[in-house]
Amino acid sequence: MEKGTLVEFRVQGDRRLGVVERPDGKTRWFVVDERSQSHSLAPRQVTYTVNKETYKPSDIPKFLEQVKPYLDPSSLEVAWELLVEGGETITPEEMANLLFSQSDAPHCYAAHCLLSDDKLYFKQKGEAYEARTVAQVAERKHQMEVEALKAKGQQEFLARVEQALKGEAVEWQRHDRQRLEGIEKYAALLADTVRMGVNYDTLGRAYPPSAPVLETMTLLGRPTTPQGAFQLLVDLGWWSPHENLFLRRSSIPVQFPQKVLEVAQQHLDLPPTDSDANRLDLTHLKVYTIDDETTTEIDDGLSWEVLADGRERVWVHIADPTRWLVPEDELDLEARKRGSTVYLPTGMIPMFPEILATGPMSLVQGRICCALSFGVVLGKTGAVEDYSIHTSLIKPTYRLTYEDVDEMLELGVQAEPEIAAIATWATRRKTWRYAQGAISITMPEAAIKVKGDEINIDILDDSHSRQLVAEMMILAGEVAARYGQTHNIPLPFRGQPQPELPPDQELLQLPAGFVRACAMRRCMPKSEMSITPLRHAGLGLDTYTQATSPIRRYSDLLTHFQLKAHLRGEVLPFSAEQLKEVMMTVTSITQEVTMVERQTNRYYALEYLRRHPEQIWPVTVLMWLREDSNLALILLEDLGLQLPMSFKRSVNLGEQILVKVIHADPQKDLIQFQEIIYQEAQSAAN
Repeated sequence: MEKGTLVEFRVQGDRRLGVVERPDGKTRWFVVDERSQSHSLAPRQVTYTVNKETYKPSDIPKFLEQVKPYLDPSSLEVAWELLVEGGETITPEEMANLLFSQSDAPHCYAAHCLLSDDKLYFKQKGEAYEARTVAQVAERKHQMEVEALKAKGQQEFLARVEQALKGEAVEWQRHDRQRLEGIEKYAALLADTVRMGVNYDTLGRAYPPSAPVLETMTLLGRPTTPQGAFQLLVDLGWWSPHENLFLRRSSIPVQFPQKVLEVAQQHLDLPPTDSDANRLDLTHLKVYTIDDETTTEIDDGLSWEVLADGRERVWVHIADPTRWLVPEDELDLEARKRGSTVYLPTGMIPMFPEILATGPMSLVQGRICCALSFGVVLGKTGAVEDYSIHTSLIKPTYRLTYEDVDEMLELGVQAEPEIAAIATWATRRKTWRYAQGAISITMPEAAIKVKGDEINIDILDDSHSRQLVAEMMILAGEVAARYGQTHNIPLPFRGQPQPELPPDQELLQLPAGFVRACAMRRCMPKSEMSITPLRHAGLGLDTYTQATSPIRRYSDLLTHFQLKAHLRGEVLPFSAEQLKEVMMTVTSITQEVTMVERQTNRYYALEYLRRHPEQIWPVTVLMWLREDSNLALILLEDLGLQLPMSFKRSVNLGEQILVKVIHADPQKDLIQFQEIIYQEAQSAAN
């Protein structure tokens, strides 16, 4: 190249003109641009050479002004239409003659600019350009339209994001929702820090985002990590700061399919024919339903009567949801898929649509309800002397809370002798079970409720009324299992192997109360399920099944299907093998439900403690998690919470100390306590 030659080159992708000044070594040249900046260029970096004249850097602005009037991209379409048929190539100089009828330097350079920037009609072939075919142009036009629409969609999405970030109401579009749902799935990976023990800080590297999520997060200038995705959704108001990631990461369905809701409504509007036409009429009995005040699915009631021979009979009436469905129908398969009702601090996710679960399936006060009733005559010791099971009609008389029943028992309400009688039999029944080897382990249990932004934690009181109801439910489970065993009916029997408890001498060395109970609990084997009867060592029963929560537990629903078919004299809906297969599926689902419930409760327990950093809590050291590093499990007695704590000194099991929270991060599942000595506690109290 000669000095004074005007050349085009690129700086970070931008087109730039410069004048050749002098060589730079053997192959490179120094070029000065209009800003008087010097660039060392290799020949391959030069993208166009303006021929015929020599220039000075100060000439470049004037030259560009001469080029500017000819930079009309639409003019290329006319040239393409003339050249496409022959499939010819054309140089910038030839294009200048074709478009402008001139081939001066500014015209040639304008033609070069048009051709090199064109992405539609021409493609470069060496130093010339070739017209694309009609089909290629049509395809590229389509691609450009798609890209333009995408770019427009991105800009509109960005505008809506800005609205949402300002706290304004936004009408999200379908494509927006697809974007955000992808981000939801990515953000839900944060649950794995707890579920799988993945390190919180390396989560983004362990789980790189999908291409659509990466594109959206980059577009919004957000960190492409699960944490960044979570924060974005919170900032947009799409998620709550306490979004339940455990639930989102699970396979538990939250909403019912439209088809299932339609079937539920149809059954409500036009009840299906009752398969049990000859129900036993028990509407003359006084029926008590006893639940928490907030319970909406009422699935059990109790009665008591004196028989003609002077013996007493207790009745356990269980709601009969199978009145409204048959095996394998829409409602049954949806309930099977859910496994059970999910109970979370923020509310419940029902197993059946609410319009049925809290309506005709429940034992509603004052209404005639279908039930499966267990009538049991107990001996003086509490053993079952006689029993019968019936599909029935009942009319619940009173809807009572546990507090109501405790008060009635305490005051000895004369008008309701049935309650006192049932309580007496429940006590005898419990005594009998312990004589059969039942094992009682009593530990405080936290009940966590979230309403709006408020978190409340209460301890579930093991009151007389709760024991009464529990004993009657266990009784119904024993009777159902005995009926199944007698008639060789496959049922979802539940059992528990005999635990190998520590020797009495070893237990007596542990502090009495919670520490000893905790040690015994660790020795209790997991319960088992089988289609044949099993002994349940924990309950002290030779055979047992759950039958008292068919609205809320699918295994109980299976028991009802089998028992009711046998009572009608029909073929059982589930053979032994079929029942075994269904039970395996349902057990897997209910294990996931239990895990989500446990994780969610722990999250809100830590969040509650995070909000009370100055509160001083009395705790008991329950057991060692790692004695060599002073890591123990402690019990916060006021809350019924069991959490880990690392001690800086030697402590003894059963030791009672005072602590406060120094760090809590529910999302990372982290909690740290600090021991408070008595003087500090006194000072804090004052």
